[in-house]
Amino acid sequence: MFWSGCGVSLCYMEISSSQYDLLIIGGGPIGLACGIAAQAAGLTYIIIEKGCLVNSLYRYPQNMTFFSTSERLEIGGVPFVSVNPKPRRAEALEYYRRIQQKFQLHIRLFEEVTMVHQQDTGFEITTSKSVYQARHVVVATGFYDIPCLLDIPGESLSKVSHYYNDPHYYAEQNVVVVGASNSSVDAALETFRKGANVTLVVRGEGIGPRVKYWVRPDIENRIANGEIRALFNSRLTEIRPKEVDILTPDGLITIPNDFVLALTGYQPDFAFLQKIGIQLADDASKEPYHNPETMETNIPGLFLAGVVCGGMNTHQWFIENSRIHAEQIVRQIVSGAPLKR
Repeated sequence: MFWSGCGVSLCYMEISSSQYDLLIIGGGPIGLACGIAAQAAGLTYIIIEKGCLVNSLYRYPQNMTFFSTSERLEIGGVPFVSVNPKPRRAEALEYYRRIQQKFQLHIRLFEEVTMVHQQDTGFEITTSKSVYQARHVVVATGFYDIPCLLDIPGESLSKVSHYYNDPHYYAEQNVVVVGASNSSVDAALETFRKGANVTLVVRGEGIGPRVKYWVRPDIENRIANGEIRALFNSRLTEIRPKEVDILTPDGLITIPNDFVLALTGYQPDFAFLQKIGIQLADDASKEPYHNPETMETNIPGLFLAGVVCGGMNTHQWFIENSRIHAEQIVRQIVSGAPLKR
């Protein structure tokens, strides 16, 4: 059912004249799953995505292989057929693009939500291009847009990147990779194989425990053979145009450097969550408040879906275990049950 909008007058924006049953913030796999569930329930909905379709997956490294098998990444009951049991980034992009086409999902791309205001009849949602009215809102924004910074001198230099894409760019260069996670290990191995001189800087005592099991022997052997230099219990302290300082157990060292890949992890947009009124946990997790049965936040009618639910515990939720959030949310909307506290 479409209801009359509030008639907000903004000279530079298109104003939505109807109220949706559901507005979904985020066009990743879980946002798409929410759209599919809403469509199946006969709800009017719109998905708003600030980048391209499944923007976070698009920003993954070109050669990335998922840890999950293809069937665990499926949404909407549509089989995900891949060449190998564990699909690659390109296959996932194609799969979710076909999902959007199959269900003809209502989605606005390259449009950023800037504010969500609660009203008597639902919510007013302001974006970079329009203003919408919706009875319910889902935040399914993931966590890949805001990197965890090193907060050291030189981090703003153009040679520093918190994202890694293609290894060819780093051929014959002195590259420092910071971190011991899957992304760091993949970047170290791939740039090494394209001819980079790679130094891996790790705060802990070794490679991270969640590194993909088929990759771990490779990185450990490259380190053991001296092909990739690994500095454990170490941290980068300063970055300069042609060199970096690293604090190691043996003291401060300076090495030549052309590029730094600071792959230290990412976090949800906590400032946005707080701005729209969602409560965050007081501990280091910063987990946004939500009812795990309904996914409803402290604001009735405002829901969370996907990895954003975990706060800083970004390893807690994945596509395969958070795709059920879509059904939970739509079930709660259709039932109209009050928020459980």
